[in-house]
Amino acid sequence: MRSFVAMFKQTAYRSPAMTVKLPTFVLGVFISTAISAQGIESGERVYTQVCFACHATAVQNAPKFGDKTAWLPLLKEGQHVVTAHGWVGQRGMPARGGRADLSLEEFAGAAAYMARAAGGNWKDPDAAMLNRIRTEEKKRIEELKAKK
Repeated sequence: MRSFVAMFKQTAYRSPAMTVKLPTFVLGVFISTAISAQGIESGERVYTQVCFACHATAVQNAPKFGDKTAWLPLLKEGQHVVTAHGWVGQRGMPARGGRADLSLEEFAGAAAYMARAAGGNWKDPDAAMLNRIRTEEKKRIEELKAKK
């Protein structure tokens, strides 16, 4: 079996147009594989797979992706509050964006990605932020139970 380098050199020789595209593609595959191996999807990927359907079109008044005016009140509430409320389900939004297999870290990464697109400075969640989100999640669940 030929080595990857040998196959790359042969492909680059045959197709000069591929000399730039192939290394970029290969890098993308390695990064994607590394992310998948960790089991954590990136915020951007979760947005495109899960959140896009509603947040790209503002279905049921979902704050539209990149809309600074729509996101401003949410940004002021804070990353842990907005993420926890979305995780539990908020207004017309189903819990976890309707995808039960998402981890909190993946969901929080997508929320941070959308907030950044609207001018927020939310970072991808670290352990401390995930703990703040979990604390707010518990408070939110208690509030919802009290309303019933």
